[in-house]
Amino acid sequence: MSERVPKKGRLNRWAKQTGFRKRKGKLSPFDFLVLMTVGQVGMKHPSLAGMVAAIEARISRVALHYRFSAAAAAFLLKCLGFVLQQKVHRLGQIDTKLLRPFRRVLIADSSSWDVSEKLHSVLPGSGGTASAANCKLQAVYDYKRGELGFLDVTAGTVPDNRYTDRLPDMLQKGDLLLIDQGYFKLNTLAEIAARGAFFLTRFFVCTALKDPITHAPIDLAKHLSKLEGNAHEMDVLMGSKRQPQVPCRLIALRLGEQVANERRRRLRREAKRKGRTISKQHLRMCDWTLLITNVPQKWLMLEMARALYTVRWQIELLFKQLKSILRVHESDTSKENRLRCELYGKLIGAVIIHRIHAAETNRLWKTQRREVSMENLYKRFQERAFTLLRMLLRSVLKANAYLCDQIKRILPTCLKNRQRSRLSTLEILEAQCDPMLEIEEPVMKNAPLSLTPMGRSPRSAQFTCWALDPPGTAFPICSSHSPSSEG
Repeated sequence: MSERVPKKGRLNRWAKQTGFRKRKGKLSPFDFLVLMTVGQVGMKHPSLAGMVAAIEARISRVALHYRFSAAAAAFLLKCLGFVLQQKVHRLGQIDTKLLRPFRRVLIADSSSWDVSEKLHSVLPGSGGTASAANCKLQAVYDYKRGELGFLDVTAGTVPDNRYTDRLPDMLQKGDLLLIDQGYFKLNTLAEIAARGAFFLTRFFVCTALKDPITHAPIDLAKHLSKLEGNAHEMDVLMGSKRQPQVPCRLIALRLGEQVANERRRRLRREAKRKGRTISKQHLRMCDWTLLITNVPQKWLMLEMARALYTVRWQIELLFKQLKSILRVHESDTSKENRLRCELYGKLIGAVIIHRIHAAETNRLWKTQRREVSMENLYKRFQERAFTLLRMLLRSVLKANAYLCDQIKRILPTCLKNRQRSRLSTLEILEAQCDPMLEIEEPVMKNAPLSLTPMGRSPRSAQFTCWALDPPGTAFPICSSHSPSSEG
């Protein structure tokens, strides 16, 4: 840990550069950093009195209150940037058959929460029946390495697609990007393909489709209404004449009646709230989950598309730990600078904990095909955070030794239980068999089911798809997250 945390001399320089430390005081930059990272992990409700007591500093609550300045937020943001930039090569990569063709698998998503209404001028919310102030976090997660990154922290009203244009610059040839419908943008998908990278996302039903050979328009709703099977794929060209032309595969998975009806109810509620009218065509499309990808069929068969896309849920689980364990969404302050200090500190803690999780999961999967529970590791770290805080204030080396020893002790209690009736995400990817699909008959490559409007035989299979929607809804933190129920 000590190799990946900025040393005290560097911290002092950053504190001077940002204006956080103008002269030597009772609260050193190192003490402040440890308090806002490890200290916050161990305190359920970090009050000023609790913070002062935690670091045993000869500083009053009032003095600490005034330390939460714009300079303090800038100092912690610099520390967060440093931690994110550190590459731990010994982490290795998760290796499964389905992920093997891709250099990296990146997941982008956002989560949000309400903050004090007094912050509405700097972090505005939607207002009305929603909160007047809302904070949002944009995050990127490298699933194969377990690396966590953050793009920005902004108001909840900032849409996800504002960050879509930044995603191609993060990709390299051979990478796979998993994104939700909120990030759908043809220009971005075209650029991803041009870079030799791949994408897998939900299809936005208003997008124009054409046959890749004849360029004849495809009426998708009409085409799907003629299908008798439960799964279908076809090659398409996305985009109209004035838009980029993106060749890709469109995969359609029929949903069960209960799930489809729930989607229609959500769509009607949302339309009523916004004063819009829904077309019958739009309602019929709720019977299907539609995915688009430029991954070749030899790497991603039709029957595994849903399983690969649900890897995106891993970032949802990460957001859950940020909220339930680190409580990034809980703050009693109405001051912007203190809110940012608390948030940046908790995010630094999240990066450190998640890096430990990645190192152990990657090692155990490689040697034993076992996995570490993210939730259990976060909880065990939280239980030891206060002891680790006190040790860090006395000796970084002893604290590092203590942490390494505790990781060995708690690891057996953090392993995921193996369940024959319920495979984990990694086990599904390794077996290349999606248990969430009820196969009705053998899946056949290029099995003709019905003709496309162009008279070509699409690839299809007979199975019933369960819902793609995760059990819980993610909470965006950095840009507005409004998942659509259309596709």
